[in-house]
Amino acid sequence: MCGISAILLGDTKATTAAVELHESIYYLQHRGQDAAGITVCQGGRLYQMKGNGLASKVFQEPARLADNLPGYGGISHVRYPTAGTSSASEAQPFYDSPFGLSLAVNGNLVNSEELRSFLDLEARRHVNTDSDSELLLNVYAHALHELGKARANADDIFAGLREVYARCNGGYACAAMVTGFGILGFRDENGIRPLCLGSRPSATLEGVSDYMMASESVALTQLGFTNIVDILPGQAVFIEKGGKEPQFRQIVPMKSYTPDIFEAVYFSRPDSTMDGISIHRSRQNMGHKLADKMREILGEKGIEEIDVVIPIPETSNTSASVLASCLNKPLSNAFVKNRYTFRTFIMPGQKARQQGIRRKLSPIQAEFRGKVVLLVDDSIVRGNTSREIVLMSREAGAKKVILASCSPEITHPHVYGIDLADPGQLVAHGKTRQQIAKEIGADEEQANHTPPTSQLIYQSLDDLKVACLEAIEGETQIKDFEVGVFTGQYQTDVPESYFQHLSEIRAKGKKRKTPAEEINGGGGADSKKLTLVGNGGPVNVPSPEAERETMTSQEDISLHNFATGR
Repeated sequence: MCGISAILLGDTKATTAAVELHESIYYLQHRGQDAAGITVCQGGRLYQMKGNGLASKVFQEPARLADNLPGYGGISHVRYPTAGTSSASEAQPFYDSPFGLSLAVNGNLVNSEELRSFLDLEARRHVNTDSDSELLLNVYAHALHELGKARANADDIFAGLREVYARCNGGYACAAMVTGFGILGFRDENGIRPLCLGSRPSATLEGVSDYMMASESVALTQLGFTNIVDILPGQAVFIEKGGKEPQFRQIVPMKSYTPDIFEAVYFSRPDSTMDGISIHRSRQNMGHKLADKMREILGEKGIEEIDVVIPIPETSNTSASVLASCLNKPLSNAFVKNRYTFRTFIMPGQKARQQGIRRKLSPIQAEFRGKVVLLVDDSIVRGNTSREIVLMSREAGAKKVILASCSPEITHPHVYGIDLADPGQLVAHGKTRQQIAKEIGADEEQANHTPPTSQLIYQSLDDLKVACLEAIEGETQIKDFEVGVFTGQYQTDVPESYFQHLSEIRAKGKKRKTPAEEINGGGGADSKKLTLVGNGGPVNVPSPEAERETMTSQEDISLHNFATGR
């Protein structure tokens, strides 16, 4: 799960594309905190900056972006690693030579081993990282190279994509740039990962438009883009420089229109609309449905004893508010969130996640003391957060704790770009609801020798789907969603070997040193001694003068190295 954006300013003399892309990254930062990058184009020259960390770390001098990264078009990426490592060499966008192709990917491929073999033995292309995004780039680059042309036209750009769809299986949305030509966006044939396009009048050239694509609509609306449309499954859009109209092309037939429902549950911002679905409205609907489920399970007597509804901030806030209203119970924001921490869900390593939970949340004790509290969370994945929150509620004096999840039990891995966990780490995998409740410390009661009733309540899958379908504004082709994490039934065929491959990649990522550590004998992810050129290009150990310069500037992986003047 990552965030991508692309922009093409109508005025080819403009130099502020990086400024706009940098701004868009902050609206997508929640989608990835591991790395960030921007690549822009001015004439036939590419400028790129990327590195590990938040955007504020990678781009430390935003006021100089137009000077350091001048361009009228470009693409950006924020990264949350799934099938790869946290090495800076895997920060995106990636670059390849045919026509100066740059690419940013949100998603995962499930046939990466097959692709790696093809690229090695048939296409004879060097793959430098464990990132499956680099595999997708190389498949596309190989297809463009096979055209045998010195220059590509729009038809060629679309034709090359047929090879991508034929070979790359999974869920993905991509933003690409062809140097000096234009920008491109495309989605997998099931529409699993999101991508939308908007336009606005050029600020510097009358009569032409700027165009922008992004993973979420909020990145477009906040930058003044309107007329927002979703790229359809199997569809691509190419926008040529010079203020020309977007060209849409259905590259392959739509296999289904099944967005990942986890976007609505957890990842997307509430102020986004995705594939016509109002994220805010869908979460309101989840609260309504969950209230009905609670009445069904607890009965009116059980509902009556609840003293207060407390959301686990922040994604569940909307659902909890509606749930409290439906149950006629007071709502209290009794967990205070520390806004200067990472999202614990996407922190690497279980120990770091556990330590981060208490750093992130702390209870207001007066709101818990002597009360029956209903805690509402968006989902329960590994159980770490739930376990700690239940414990904190008890420590704060809660008489009884009931935990409700806005989504069903997560029993299977996510394979399309969200690194939930290996099956063995999922708290619901292979367990009954009572076993899950016991593991996370939720109450169980036994009255009058009746069977124990778990004080852990999950939304049903049918209700979750309906909550999202009812949030669609206008006409839609969506009839279902990607829900493999709840059922084990995925929208694409997933080879059994892929799950083992994911486990191996995760283990490798934990043990592997960064390139800085391997070459410099230490220094870790914050080392600034490396300049990596292009996609899988040479790793250059700079001169002492350049080293002194980079030690005081951004982590810069630059095709045109403005830091050293080369």
